[in-house]
Order: sequence, then structure tokens, then C-alpha cells
Amino acid sequence: MKKSARNEYPILDQLRDRWSPRAFSNRPIPLESIKSLLESARWAASCFNEQPWRFIIAPGTQPISFDIALSCLNEWNRGWASSAPLILFVFSKENFEDGKQNFHAVYDTGQAMANMAIQATTLGLSVHQMAGILSEKIYTSYNVPVGFIPICAAAIGYQGDIESLNDALQKKELAPRTRKPISELVFNEKWDKPAF
Repeated sequence: MKKSARNEYPILDQLRDRWSPRAFSNRPIPLESIKSLLESARWAASCFNEQPWRFIIAPGTQPISFDIALSCLNEWNRGWASSAPLILFVFSKENFEDGKQNFHAVYDTGQAMANMAIQATTLGLSVHQMAGILSEKIYTSYNVPVGFIPICAAAIGYQGDIESLNDALQKKELAPRTRKPISELVFNEKWDKPAF
């Protein structure tokens, strides 16, 4: 199923076609494609080239690892994400190497994930990022060192049949994609004065 954005102005096809489904096929992702996703994140821009992002991957082809990953998601996300062939956890390093706080770390980590989501689209994959994670469970399950914070998780894979979802999720899957107009997001001269 394709859910292209109804963009107001021209954008790249990959940006237009990227969306976050919940229905995934259990078809395994080739290792080369997983590496390509991670490579795209590696080349994201970051403050002082700090590269504060870190990832833990749990492929469905490794059942024990995958079950641990699912246990680190909240119940709502666990219900639909269990069909995805890959779960990924995203972390951000709080401080620079000299110990000073990196106020841009989460922003930079978001850029790495944006790169990954666009790369996934070019590979015929989808990425559904999730805020519904169990941080304490992540810390203990993965022995995360001090100074790294879990930001989100992502279910990654090929789109599946929406019939595999319950009625409420099917409704979400079929709902049109929406965004606020640029006039509500971009200002000029003063706040709330639309630039366009």
C-alpha cells in the first residue's frame, strides 16, 4: 500500500512516499540492506561531528534477541511490532568527550534517524518509530552505559497486509496522512506572522 504525502510544494519522491505503517510482513531484511540503513544514519550531520547516536538491533531471525526487544516496548507497540522483521533501539550520548553536556545530541540523533527513514524508503522498506518504550527495561536488558539515554525504538520491514491488524489499527493505517500547513510553521518578522 502506498500512502504518498499531498505536498504543497515539490519534494523528493522518498520524502513524499515515506510513512510509518504498522502492518509488516515477516519477510527478513537482507543483511546488506540493514547495513545500508545503518550507514545512512552514520553519515548524518552532528554538532562538532560528535555522532552521539547509538543503535541496538534485534532481527526477527534471532528469536531470543527479538523477544528481549519486544519486552522493552510498551504493550500497545508490542502488539503490532511483533510482526516486523527488525526492531531497533535508538540512543543518544548526553555529553561530549570532554564531559560537557551536548545540548544538541537528541537533535543530531533525530537527524540520523531521518536519514535512515529516507534510506529505508529507497530500499522498499518502512520505518515506524515509537516513543512507547520501557526505558528502565532497556537499561537493564542491554546493560546500557551511563551517559546514554534511550530515545525511541523503530520497527523496520516490508509492508504487510493490513488485515493482520485489529480494526482500530486498520483505521489508522487507512487514514489519510496530514500535516499542518507551512503558514502555521514558518514565520517572518515576528512570531505567528506567516512567512508565506
